[in-house]
Amino acid sequence: MKWITRERPKIDRIACPWLIRKFVDTEAEFIYVPYSEVLLKSKELDAIPFDIPNVEFTHYQEQCTFDYIVKKYKIDDPAIQIIAGIVRGADTDRHDIAPESSGLWAISAGLSYNITDDYKLLESGMVIYDALYSWATHLHKQNHLQNSPFENLLHEVYNKFLNEKKSNKKTPSWVKELKEIIQDQIDSQFTFDLKQISNDLELNPSYLSREFSKYFEDLNFGDYIRKLRIEKAIHLIENSSYTLSEIAYMTGFSDQSHFTRIFKLQTGKNPSLYRKKTQKK
Repeated sequence: MKWITRERPKIDRIACPWLIRKFVDTEAEFIYVPYSEVLLKSKELDAIPFDIPNVEFTHYQEQCTFDYIVKKYKIDDPAIQIIAGIVRGADTDRHDIAPESSGLWAISAGLSYNITDDYKLLESGMVIYDALYSWATHLHKQNHLQNSPFENLLHEVYNKFLNEKKSNKKTPSWVKELKEIIQDQIDSQFTFDLKQISNDLELNPSYLSREFSKYFEDLNFGDYIRKLRIEKAIHLIENSSYTLSEIAYMTGFSDQSHFTRIFKLQTGKNPSLYRKKTQKK
């Protein structure tokens, strides 16, 4: 079987090939081409298109292509159910689904940044998902500190110390600076690198991630950024003639399908219907 999708994969377009080779077809071949060529090349090469809009193997509602393949081929492996949640959270920027989702996103984004050849990227990604599968099968209930009583004690004391600290202190100066950084990104390229932002603010990334919600509408970093992206999208829908596909890319979404899902989650409305209602006013 041949499968084809758009180039420069990160999450679903690496996870799905791994799932297919492991549970569907060990000899499956995967082809990466520019987005505009996927459907044409799929016919020329007799390949199954996946992870693009308006094909069978794609996102449905809040689930990603990985979820659909699991359902389509009735894969009932418990470890795959665990991985599916992690992949879904990473691929749709909903890191609340599984605590490992943010880690998978970070590793995948870094891998894509380091490796520009999509086929070498796929080969390296296969190793990562093999490791994730082993963890989900044998180790997902094991904690890193559980075999170290001394480290575990330190961990408990540290958490107790954090819990005892009250949040009634004066707002730190970095909060205002961070709001300015985020606003600058929204008005320009809409890229957000938490590590780079932490470096700019001279803060530890873990500290920034932990403290963020206290000062940003009780939302974590990912949820807050998604909220701002949708607000930016609404502004463009109401005040420009850009297509929804163009708005999706301008506001940092991977594609229009991803944009539509998040827009509906945030507003309860489909963006195309929202535009029609806006134009009637």
